[in-house]
Amino acid sequence: MKWNTKFNYPKSSRSNEDGMRKYLSGDEKYPSVTSILSLTKSEEDKASLELWKQRVGYKEANRIKNDASRRGTSLHSYIEDYLRGRVNESFFESNEQHKNMAKVIIENGIKGKLEEIYGMEATLINTRDKYAGTADLIGIYRGNLTILDFKQANRPKKADYIQDYFLQLGAYTLAHNIVYKTNISSGVILLCTVDNLFQDFIIEGSELLMYQNLFLGRLKIFNDLKNSA
Repeated sequence: MKWNTKFNYPKSSRSNEDGMRKYLSGDEKYPSVTSILSLTKSEEDKASLELWKQRVGYKEANRIKNDASRRGTSLHSYIEDYLRGRVNESFFESNEQHKNMAKVIIENGIKGKLEEIYGMEATLINTRDKYAGTADLIGIYRGNLTILDFKQANRPKKADYIQDYFLQLGAYTLAHNIVYKTNISSGVILLCTVDNLFQDFIIEGSELLMYQNLFLGRLKIFNDLKNSA
């Protein structure tokens, strides 16, 4: 695989205001995709999350959340270091959980499939629809310009349970197409569980277009809530 600087992704700072992540670009602040999705969850999703917290206990739920966040950050860092050529195969000769998970994603989801890299941890700011986010990886994947996200999980996922992941891809691909006049028609989730089970989820064509439109619907709800506050 090779790096290609075809697109100039901006450098922007981030801030947290009122529990919401925002991206700063010039004098404007753009809400993050993750904050928009979090603040517009359905009542059913909120109730389900609350029941889980009650079942495992709030202290344990917070521990699980923090552990997953740290593990996810480390997994992303190791994959990025690998793709930037900072490490070799011996780097993964370790029993550390996040390194093993990163290797599973690299071996099963990246090697032989990722041809070019245009950006990693790339900031995307949709100035038309007023939102921003950070894409894990943008490049040529299986012959197509694609946005990829790396995920970790405690157990295998069904597509019905990770709709927000697909909405993220919808938001990122839409932003890229608008800002850079591209026609990205596929998004990929590469996921590994703590038991080293690999899963990939691919949305493309009309399905990806559907998630772009569904995200715009969530964005409208977000703006309506903000304007009524």
